[in-house]
Amino acid sequence: MSNPSIQPTKITTLSLLPSQQPQQEENIIVTHFQHPAGEGTCLFQTDHTLSMSLAPSPVRLLHSQDGKTCTGLYKKGDFMITPVNLPLFARWDSYDNYLQVRIKDQFIKNVIEENLDKDPDRLELLPKFLTRNPQIEAIGMMLVTEIEQKNVGSRLYVDSIANLLAINLLREYAGTKTNLPVYEGGLPQYQIRKIMEYIDTHLDSEIRLTNLAELLDMSQFHFSRLFKQSMGISPHQYLIQQRVERAKKFLQQTDLSIVEISLECGFSSHSHLTKQFRQLTGMTPKVYRVNG
Repeated sequence: MSNPSIQPTKITTLSLLPSQQPQQEENIIVTHFQHPAGEGTCLFQTDHTLSMSLAPSPVRLLHSQDGKTCTGLYKKGDFMITPVNLPLFARWDSYDNYLQVRIKDQFIKNVIEENLDKDPDRLELLPKFLTRNPQIEAIGMMLVTEIEQKNVGSRLYVDSIANLLAINLLREYAGTKTNLPVYEGGLPQYQIRKIMEYIDTHLDSEIRLTNLAELLDMSQFHFSRLFKQSMGISPHQYLIQQRVERAKKFLQQTDLSIVEISLECGFSSHSHLTKQFRQLTGMTPKVYRVNG
């Protein structure tokens, strides 16, 4: 656990910002920690915290929160939940390796208001020790991949993961049973066209999941589900496809450098464009320009 007296040997962090305005708080912060054996206390007054083990060998932890103490072996994928403003003490007896996901309480409340017929001030996450959930483990590993690859240009993707994580936490670990309304059948064609036109117009800008969901006056979670039902791919995958298609046109029709093209198409860097371009076309932008 985080403690100023303990210096981690590695910290990798991904921050998901609600906007490009630096004065606003982050909705979710994902950090990969590695610590030698030790102990620590953490308290986040505005964040719920999910801590998931990434250790290749089980790590024995003693931890206390909400007046309860638990000792157990955490294997890779096991996690604990610490609700907002709840102190957590932990002691671990060997080298620890874990993912910490801090989610703003206000973000959780926003998700409740958007998706559930509940009062957000009366629906609380519960503290959990040594818990396992395949869906949350899969989400955690997606976040690990995201921070390891340093995909700073994939805000839409991380927006989607953050909403999915919040929904799963609320569905499985809230004090009151929650049922999500289910919408099937996808989006009507006029809404699909509206989304496509928006994406085409803003390809060179940072597009957020909230931008797209607000166009159709629906929650981010349900927009993502319905879009994928209609298109067969996620909003993030569609966005990448369209950016690569625009990059192809620039490569064929202009003398712009690949760095310039990456920025014109909304990629965060030359390397980000190259990675996505190769994944979709099987070749680099440079090779495509010569042979395309």
